Parts: sequence; structure tokens; C-alpha cells
Amino acid sequence: MLLGIDGAAIALSAAGTAEVWLLPLLMIAVASSFLTERVIPYERSWNTDHDDTHRDHIHAVVNETMILAGVAVIPLVAAVAPAPDLWPRHWPFLAQALVAIVVADFGITTVHLASHKIGVLWRFHAVHHSVTRFYGLNGLMKHPVHQAIETAAGVAPLILAGLPVHVAGALAVAVAVQLLLQHSNADYRVGPVKHVLALNAGHRFHHLKWAGAGDVNFGLFTLIWDHLYRTYSFDPARRFTSAELGMAAKPHYPTAYSAQLRHPFTADGGC
Repeated sequence: MLLGIDGAAIALSAAGTAEVWLLPLLMIAVASSFLTERVIPYERSWNTDHDDTHRDHIHAVVNETMILAGVAVIPLVAAVAPAPDLWPRHWPFLAQALVAIVVADFGITTVHLASHKIGVLWRFHAVHHSVTRFYGLNGLMKHPVHQAIETAAGVAPLILAGLPVHVAGALAVAVAVQLLLQHSNADYRVGPVKHVLALNAGHRFHHLKWAGAGDVNFGLFTLIWDHLYRTYSFDPARRFTSAELGMAAKPHYPTAYSAQLRHPFTADGGC
């Protein structure tokens, strides 16, 4: 996924291919994720519907559309709010893509951390933590408001620096792939790299349902910022089931899509 899908996205974008050709890559990534979860599942029960599949499909379509729409409007934003062109366009395209990933990773990780500390942000982020099984589509199971805030935090600095639209396209695919990998129910192993890359083995700790216990491993692409923020946690002996996931303080959090959109705006939406 990291080398094949992301690599293909970078190659296509570097060649100036129209962004619409990135959609088949996303479809291949989703199909690969679902297939692998069934071949080498971490928890077989997480491959079955928990009355959440239809809802998660809506979340995925809405939020992935927002990500791709963000790529489309980058030229418009750059035209309305011109800034000094600080982007290293003379660098190899791969280096430009890696810079974009590192900068976006910092912004998204920082807002993610803040969303566990600031009440108004947690209201919207809580939607993502209501899951009780861990599988690929969980990564896009977010309230659109929080999705927009995280995206802005990751991409705004890049746009202000003059991010080219083709680099943004490659970044959009990398984000989608990372969300699939990070929440995958596949029991894949990466050795010592699990302490650096923000993959599913480490991210499961982030979804522990108890306050404090789940305030770890906030990174999207890497765990570098977690090591710096001292929010990194990993226990190789820990085994996860649905009993440890969700929110202990909100065991009856709404499960329907429309209810999850409304809940952060209600009196009971805080935690």
C-alpha cells in the first residue's frame, strides 16, 4: 500500500496526469484493504457488520469527497489569497511529496491532540471514537466539521507556501491510504518500524475507551510527533477486543449517521 498505491499516485502526479486518475487508485486501495482483512484478520468478529456498515459507507463517501474537493479548490484558494512562493518546485517530485506529508502530519497530529484536550473540538472528534470494532473504513468515520478542521490544519500551511495541485493530489491519496492502514483489521507486521510509522498496531491504543488511556499515538503518518509530545505508547503483550474500544463515558453514543451529525450540537454532545 505504501510503496505500491502511494508510489503510483506520486508517479502519476509527477507526470502531470489529471487528478481523476487517482480515483481508481483509491478504489484499489479500499479493495486491497478489505481483502487483506479477510485473509489475515486481527479479530475475525470485526469483519462482520455491527449495524454500522451502512453508516460508515456514508461517512467514507462524504469525507473522502471533502478531501478530493479540497484538492480541486487549491488553485482557487491560491488565486484569492496569493502568498510568497516558498514551495521548493525545483526539488524532485518525490521529495516534494515527502515534505507535504511531513508538514501535513504535524498539523493534523497537533489538532488531533488538541481535540482530546479542548471540549468544543472533542464534541466533534467523539464521533470517531464511538467505534467498537477496528477496520479500514473507521479512518473516514469522522464528523465533517472535525474532518474539515483537521484538513485545514494539515494543508493550510502548505497552500500558503505555494503547494502545487499535483503534489496535493498525491498527498490526498497518501492520506486515504494511511487511514486505511491505520485502522485496518489486518494482522500485518512491520517489525521495529511500528515505533515510527502510525500504523494499526500502535493506533489501536488510541482507541482504548478509557479517558487518559486513549490519549496516545495521535500521529496520522508517523509517530515522530508523539515521541516529541511524549504521547507515544505501546505494549506488545496487549490484545484488543470490542470490549476495550469506544468511550467508557458514552457507552450509548448515537450510532446512526444523521444522529452523529447532530449530537455535537446538543447539550449531551460534550464529554
